[in-house]
Amino acid sequence: MLTPEQLAAAQKANIEMLFGLTRQALDGVERLVELNLQATRAALRDAASETDALLSAKDAQELLQRQAALLQPLAEKALAYSRQLYDIAASTGTAFAQAAQNKLADTQHKVETVVENVARNAPAGTEAAVEAMRNAVQAAAVAMETVQKAMQQAGELAQSNIQTLTQQAQQWQQAAATAAGTTAATASGTGSRTRRSPSNG
Repeated sequence: MLTPEQLAAAQKANIEMLFGLTRQALDGVERLVELNLQATRAALRDAASETDALLSAKDAQELLQRQAALLQPLAEKALAYSRQLYDIAASTGTAFAQAAQNKLADTQHKVETVVENVARNAPAGTEAAVEAMRNAVQAAAVAMETVQKAMQQAGELAQSNIQTLTQQAQQWQQAAATAAGTTAATASGTGSRTRRSPSNG
């Protein structure tokens, strides 16, 4: 059985882990708040300058060109924000997962030690019960290892999906910029023909 000193040491380790996880969580929240403040400041600053630029357009063609020019930086900023947000979530989640994995390994080791102590001190004739307890502990360890691997695979899959979505968003962004340029060029050609029509008539 555990001595009072061992219980106190285990309690102290649990409290230290709790405070460490709390620090990690607060760090993640702090980084998220800072990211949102930066994004809000940038959005307000950009909105003012973009509004001035759009209002200073001389004609519809220039307005369309300026509007098309604004789409690409907006999409890039949205992608950058998404990446930073994912990084904050991933780093905080990784810290929690690592702490849980370390705690699980420590607990598993302690349980195995207790089982071995019980096996050594078991009275004669209880070998079958001790063996059943060992098998149960081993089965639990295998189950926990399977869960850990599944969680790791889920994290890797999520990261892969984020990378795929980022690539698709970049492709859509390029396509939108190309389409906006084509629209501006078409409007430019239409505007030229419209201006020539009265002079030809």
